[in-house]
Amino acid sequence: MAPRKRPETQKTPEVVVRPRSKRNRTPRELEPEAKKLCVKGRGSSRRFDSGCLWAGLSSLRVPPLCSSIVRALHQHKLGTAAWPSLRQGLQQSFLNSLASYRIFQKAAPFDRRATSLAWHPTHPSTLAVGSKGGDILLWNFGIKDKPIFIKGIGAGGSITGLKFNPLNTNQFFTSSMEGTTRLQDFKGNTLRVFASSDTCNVWFCSLDVSVKSRLVVTGDNVGHVILLNMDGRELWNLRMHKKKVTHVALNPCCDWLLATASVDQTVKIWDLRQVRGKSSFLHSLPHRHPVNAAHFSPDGAQLLTTDQKSEIRVYSACRWDCPPSLIPHPHRHFQHLTPIKASWHPRYNLIVVGRYPDPNFKSCSPHELRTIDVFDGSSGKIMYQLYDPESSGIMSLNEFNPMGDTLASVMGYHILVWSPEDAGTQK
Repeated sequence: MAPRKRPETQKTPEVVVRPRSKRNRTPRELEPEAKKLCVKGRGSSRRFDSGCLWAGLSSLRVPPLCSSIVRALHQHKLGTAAWPSLRQGLQQSFLNSLASYRIFQKAAPFDRRATSLAWHPTHPSTLAVGSKGGDILLWNFGIKDKPIFIKGIGAGGSITGLKFNPLNTNQFFTSSMEGTTRLQDFKGNTLRVFASSDTCNVWFCSLDVSVKSRLVVTGDNVGHVILLNMDGRELWNLRMHKKKVTHVALNPCCDWLLATASVDQTVKIWDLRQVRGKSSFLHSLPHRHPVNAAHFSPDGAQLLTTDQKSEIRVYSACRWDCPPSLIPHPHRHFQHLTPIKASWHPRYNLIVVGRYPDPNFKSCSPHELRTIDVFDGSSGKIMYQLYDPESSGIMSLNEFNPMGDTLASVMGYHILVWSPEDAGTQK
């Protein structure tokens, strides 16, 4: 059943610290109950079935790999162990640690749903969140000081993209339905307007920033993509898609490589050094449904795409023409829900995405839970599912901080912060 729309009434910003209680059951305690509600999905070499909550997870509950990691480090130092095997051991150790993750802080500062999320690049306990009303919360949950709240314009001001300024982390870029892509500071002052539509019929839906090339790229709702330098000078403005550009992403290792995603059911790859017009793309990757997002992996070697129905794809950057790894996953589009977007873990080859159970999805089971699913980026297999019975809504956005040890989630009007239980009690 589609989520009900909450009446948009004014409320004051609040941050709630969720204390531990005896009612908070652990994933191991939930496992016997959840197994009764789901069936294990089938899989194949190139197409994978995500299954449902805790399916097959008992096989993953192995003892911690501390001794294996120490042995692997020693063997790597001696030259008898390859780096990939060591990395795999570290990744498995991280997956084992997910059993201890709990929600240790919550915030409900907005009178409309949250729509965007960004972690501070150098402060691992600071994040920024934008709302459908144009409000922005700058929250350092590592201290007790009151978060910074920047009031938006209300209806029509939805924050569609949010990035901290890599050259000055006291500033951040935003794109919005207000019709601008701009640079702001923590006081809410507009420092520079990079793009403005000057009409209510055109607004900006996505943005990305390159610190190396000092570029800003933004896409709008009619298919245009604009490239500018950090001084605000427009380099080009081209219609690269037939419909809304939902996401733009610069490759973190080769920032001249740009990916654009659109509701026209395509993701296109561009070389910024060779863009001459709408047909000068390097590759066009057709999808069966409109696309919400296209994220390059931290090493730039893979591209992760999320459609608006039931498919996640992983493309290899070395061979775009090869069939991608397909991961069936329920995350269908709904008008009053922030679009679900899968993201990469910053240190491991893992994919994080919220689940929106769909009765028409082939592996859906009765009473399926709205979990946060963690997939292996190489095999496409589901490795873990995070769930809190007291926060059982749809987790539209889920991103780990740059350290990779804390997860922020957006659930309707709420912002949730997940951390290992021992670490959470210390924060």
